[in-house]
Amino acid sequence: MQLRLTLRANCSRLRSFPLPDHRPLLFVDSRTPGTGNPPSLELNGVQHRCCHSPPFSCSGTETAAETFHAAAIKKGSVQGVSVANYVLALYAKARNLGDAQKMFDALPERDVRAWTILLSAFARDGSWRMVLDLFRDMAIEGVCPNHFTLSSVLKCCSSLNELKLGKGVHGWIIRNQIHVDTVLANSVLDVYAKCGDINAVERLFDLMREKNTISWNVMIGAYLRGGNAEKSFDLFQSMPYKDVASWNTIIDGLMQNGSERRALELLYEMKVKGPVFNEVTFSIALVLASFLSLLEVGRQVHGIAIRLGVNSNEFIRTSLIDMYCKCGETEKASVVFNCWPLMFRSTKNCEIAYEDAYACSSLVSGFVKNGNYEDAFEIFSTMVRKCMKVDKCTITSIISACANVGILELGRKIHAYILKVGYYQDVHLSSSLIDMYSKCGSLDDASSVFEQSKDSNVVLWTSMIFSFALHGRGKEAVRLVKHMINEAGLLKEGHEHFMLMKDVYGIKPGIEHYACMVDLYGRKGLLNEAKEFIYSNGISDQIAIWKSFLSSCQLHNRVNMGKRVSEKLIQLNSCDQEPYVLLSNMYATDKKWEQAALVRNQMQKGGLKKHPGQSWIQVNGQVHAFIMGDYSHPQAAEVHSYLGKLIG
Repeated sequence: MQLRLTLRANCSRLRSFPLPDHRPLLFVDSRTPGTGNPPSLELNGVQHRCCHSPPFSCSGTETAAETFHAAAIKKGSVQGVSVANYVLALYAKARNLGDAQKMFDALPERDVRAWTILLSAFARDGSWRMVLDLFRDMAIEGVCPNHFTLSSVLKCCSSLNELKLGKGVHGWIIRNQIHVDTVLANSVLDVYAKCGDINAVERLFDLMREKNTISWNVMIGAYLRGGNAEKSFDLFQSMPYKDVASWNTIIDGLMQNGSERRALELLYEMKVKGPVFNEVTFSIALVLASFLSLLEVGRQVHGIAIRLGVNSNEFIRTSLIDMYCKCGETEKASVVFNCWPLMFRSTKNCEIAYEDAYACSSLVSGFVKNGNYEDAFEIFSTMVRKCMKVDKCTITSIISACANVGILELGRKIHAYILKVGYYQDVHLSSSLIDMYSKCGSLDDASSVFEQSKDSNVVLWTSMIFSFALHGRGKEAVRLVKHMINEAGLLKEGHEHFMLMKDVYGIKPGIEHYACMVDLYGRKGLLNEAKEFIYSNGISDQIAIWKSFLSSCQLHNRVNMGKRVSEKLIQLNSCDQEPYVLLSNMYATDKKWEQAALVRNQMQKGGLKKHPGQSWIQVNGQVHAFIMGDYSHPQAAEVHSYLGKLIG
């Protein structure tokens, strides 16, 4: 985006300006930004009550702004610039942007402070386009921005990934010799970091006379976003002072770059000699524990949260629920969820109790993953009944549960819910619906979803082909495969996109991209090529890669190769039951019963268990689960009697 603004008085024309190579950031002390004085009039008593009353000091609610505004109107002082700006600041602090905009529009005189207050309020709200519109209008009126205004605009540029506009603002700062303090310098630095211009970030960082922890954190984040974990780690180690944000940045960045073990080591180091964990640290630590399936680490983090008294924080509780579910401890997740205090959403007239939708979504996904379908259905029904926001991931999970249980009626109700909330064109939801309908025996419904989908990509094609194959409709499946290959190209197209990403656009592939390529080779049966791809790209120590490869071994019944891959996976993570199960299934498919039994014995010796299979039956809209030989269900006798009748 190119910005052209006309400024009166001492302000020159602001326009897109390329980054100067010889002096990327000029630090001069020719002038310092002015500061506004608080209103000094007979409203001081009202001002004191507004600022120190509980509603304002807790959350800056609109009540305080309205009180002061009404008093100012009554005194006839609202036309004064300082009083008007103060009222505007109260509305902005209360995040009442509508009244703030009205107050701003009614101002007889709008100085730089008024513009900056409103512009910063929209920036805090994330309304970036509105920030740019205000900045343009400010320039048209000839008001020269101060460094607070510029910081908000630069934050907007970094959030929108507008490198060209950011360079323009930076160039204007240099040409007009604006005093650049550390805050403004960090804002400029952040633009280049978020937009991926690592060379500019390095030059700016080296030229900064005064660096604070934010400067170092921005630089570390820039290296991590560029995939350079080693440089970021070295920079972190050389920091003169590390605050909690520094630790959070490096730990999360290392985890995102595939260095989970090093991230875990740093987490322990932070616990011993670093700052006290904050809510972001706890969330990162719990994600790390769930990713590595380290339940004991998750429990330790939970214990620290309890000792620090922050376990009631909604973000931490949601992360705890997610961690326990991903580690297979759904009962513990339920305990955390059931201890959740009532949260309150404030309105002008009342407070409405509500349960956190994110926590409910995490619990639904966790229950489905661990086979607790009854509980998943119950929580999902509660979410819909209470009109809570249900995201696409939660709906996908509950559709998967319907497919596994085989409840067509409930699946159709969920399909209707998807249409109602407007998610009907989502590819992944459509694919899940096709899978669910086919597994529930309704191929016509599956075909209808496929035909109505406007974006028929590989995911949808694969789901529909699998559906035909599942129902013994081989000819239709083959016809669809040929049609898909003609339209897609699959491996060739996938490889071309992968190379474009690396070589043309300079995007470093993540583990998920490499795993997709391995999967593409595997589906084609090119396992040797897949193996060569793994070793040539230096990703042979990644669990996700070998799991994808092992699935391909099972698909093509390559038992010997699968055995070697399973051994590799067990070396990387001995606590994971998946490689044992897949290897055992391959031996069973190949009728090598002794070897299959041996693998199962190894699982038992290692303390690993495969969760027993369950069956479900729906009676009068109620879903009942039972396990073979299990009589713990209160209606076990009736269930087994009915099964006996079905078997005959």
